[in-house]
Amino acid sequence: MGQKKAVTRELQNRYQKARKKEKIMILDEFTRITGYNRCYASQILGKSNILGYVQIGRKKFKYVKDHHQSRRKRNRYYDQEVLLALKKIWKEADYICSKRLAPFLAEFIPVLEKHGEIKLTRQVREKLFTISAATIDRLLADIRKKQQIKGRSTTRPGSLLKKNIPVRTFSEWDNTRPGFFEVDLVSHDGGNSRGDFIQSLNFTDIATCWIEMIAVKNKAQRWVFAGIKEIKERLPFAILGFDSDNGSEFINHHLIRYCEEQHITFTRSRPYHKNDSCYIEQKNWSVIRRTVGYGRYDTDKELRLLNKLYGYLRLYVNFFQQVRKLVQKERIGSKIKKRYDVAKTPYRRVLASLYIPEEIKMKLERQYAMINPAQFKREITKIQNQLYKANILKQNRDKETVLSKKAQNSFDYIST
Repeated sequence: MGQKKAVTRELQNRYQKARKKEKIMILDEFTRITGYNRCYASQILGKSNILGYVQIGRKKFKYVKDHHQSRRKRNRYYDQEVLLALKKIWKEADYICSKRLAPFLAEFIPVLEKHGEIKLTRQVREKLFTISAATIDRLLADIRKKQQIKGRSTTRPGSLLKKNIPVRTFSEWDNTRPGFFEVDLVSHDGGNSRGDFIQSLNFTDIATCWIEMIAVKNKAQRWVFAGIKEIKERLPFAILGFDSDNGSEFINHHLIRYCEEQHITFTRSRPYHKNDSCYIEQKNWSVIRRTVGYGRYDTDKELRLLNKLYGYLRLYVNFFQQVRKLVQKERIGSKIKKRYDVAKTPYRRVLASLYIPEEIKMKLERQYAMINPAQFKREITKIQNQLYKANILKQNRDKETVLSKKAQNSFDYIST
């Protein structure tokens, strides 16, 4: 490229001063050396960098145009108004990724407008309806924050009874029919596994990604079983399958007998293979951990706050959080190519299911029409703040207790 520019500068002046026959010869030689198109070559050789001359005293000076041409300026299609509206909508949608947010805007914006949470002009509204996922990523790149926090498992192996419960493989379940659930407990031990602490019981349906959660006092079988029964009453469809890990809170005679009476298929995952329960593990992080964090919760007040929080969270996630499901995975050499379906909420997946009765779908539609997602988001944030303050006060009391014990021990030692 540098040699071509040097040749161009060398021949440009000669070409502009030459006559027609000489120009033809110069142009032939120039196209042979550079490989340029003849029309393009004549254009760049005919251009002059000299814009004119200026007289200063008795001398003439020529001024040359700048080689760096300014880029053509154009108005931004997605302007500041679109960005401000997108930020607010993204916040109310709980900061979901662009692949889930883009197809959801056409449904989510009318819901926010219906409840008076947002007001958009016609131009901004039309632009948001046609915006792509890549454009959303570009617009929100400067405010997107990523955090990677990992916890540790507190699952303890169950008794020899687990030999009576078959290990589940994906070929044995009808993953297109709602009712087959993966179940797990999320520990809120705050890094200290001593004593009793609250557990979050999580149910995730494989077909629709419908999620239900409830906080229980600890991992005792009686509390876990009571939580399972309460979740069963909340669900919009029946439980057909029940898949858990190998913890003793699930692997017990009481739960096996209950599943047999209710005609529920009870299976378990392989030990130390967390990917066997990939649906529930993903929800443990994206729903529970992102909402309540990794603090230690072990008081009755925190238990009530968690269950109050989950009362709003379950509806917000099921009705207004898009989910993408893996539909195809293909290995090409050392790479794996994955294809996902269009992002839909669990609510929309339930409505699209042929196995759900119409009366249940109508009941869900009435419930959906009454929910204001922005109000639910505010309530969730409010309870999160209460939970955080309760946890801080408890930690301060614990520190004061420890300090007072140390002071008393030192006083007793001095007295003796």
